[in-house]
Amino acid sequence: MNIILFDNKNRNDLLPLVYTRPVCELRVGILTIREKWEKYLGDSPSYKTEEYLQTKFPLVSADDTVWIDASVLPNIEIVQAVKTLAQNQSIVDENNQLLACRGDIHDSENCERISIHTDRIRFPEDIFSKNGVELEKDFDLLTTGRKSKEISGSNRIIGNGRIFLEETASVEGAILNATSGSIYVGHHAEIMEGSIVRGGLALCEHAALKLGSKIYGPTTVGPHSKVGGEVINSVILGYSNKGHDGFLGNSVLGEWCNIGADSNNSNLKNNYAEVKLWDYTTERFRNTKLQFCGLIMADHSKCGINTMFNTGTVVGVSANIFGSGFPRNFVPSFAWGGSAGFSTYQLNKAFETADLVMKRRGIELDETEKNILKHVFEMSEKFRFWEK
Repeated sequence: MNIILFDNKNRNDLLPLVYTRPVCELRVGILTIREKWEKYLGDSPSYKTEEYLQTKFPLVSADDTVWIDASVLPNIEIVQAVKTLAQNQSIVDENNQLLACRGDIHDSENCERISIHTDRIRFPEDIFSKNGVELEKDFDLLTTGRKSKEISGSNRIIGNGRIFLEETASVEGAILNATSGSIYVGHHAEIMEGSIVRGGLALCEHAALKLGSKIYGPTTVGPHSKVGGEVINSVILGYSNKGHDGFLGNSVLGEWCNIGADSNNSNLKNNYAEVKLWDYTTERFRNTKLQFCGLIMADHSKCGINTMFNTGTVVGVSANIFGSGFPRNFVPSFAWGGSAGFSTYQLNKAFETADLVMKRRGIELDETEKNILKHVFEMSEKFRFWEK
């Protein structure tokens, strides 16, 4: 079966996180959306996304193709429906929005329709809001019928046993409490001594919780990421560090981000009002209807030590934030500065930093990556108000 995960018309609602990736490469729970579908269906999907991303995320076409909305979070019901789709059949949700079809996606309105309720990622805050449910689903998907590595006696275990360590994982001298959510520790991942974890937690491959970390679930630490300090209900997509003391709550960090020592974000307004986030589609602030909402930071962005982020701050791609005081709660891509003002982080300088950061993980900033960042630089120019 040829499977294509397509970005729908609401894709821009997920900016800035999808500036640098298709929607299905967002991580929620343990796995990315693409990895979930791959596990459920047993086939590797390809992508239908923005043209500037297609070189890195190619499209594989075939006469017989099943198209799946890349924002849909799979469950048993929709997976079974997808597996049994006949030619010229489609699956829609309760609002008649297309979820999947087999055949010509451009003719899906004329297909026989099956209606199913499912969940999807619509806005950035959905990633941490839905993380708990997805973490439990992914835990079952990855561990059912398998046996965890034995947990060292140096640890204190509290809870119902929904703790799974892959064979190459390392956990010593930690407190692991699984009463409120499952704890998954991936290949070559490490929880260092003195860490306190209240699940759910997904610690993905080659990720680490540093000495004395305090983690409240549901939290996901993506591959090759390092985390210290206090974290609650946050998702780090991968290859990013929050390696020191400081607070991160109800937040999403992209890849190749770095949070400086003793940096903090607010996740609750002083007046307990619902939090608004910058919305790239309307170019206005949108009410999330959430009381707790922290920091949304896209790929390659960094902040210096002791940075303070206000409730509901959105940071674009490759921004560099530093200095005292609270920066504004919308920081455009390729911004350089802080509360005292911003200038433009020029593309050649951004390339130099990204190249150094990625080389530390054995990954090259190749021409494909540079072209993506160049395109984002150009797309995001209108938000850099100081250039006007």
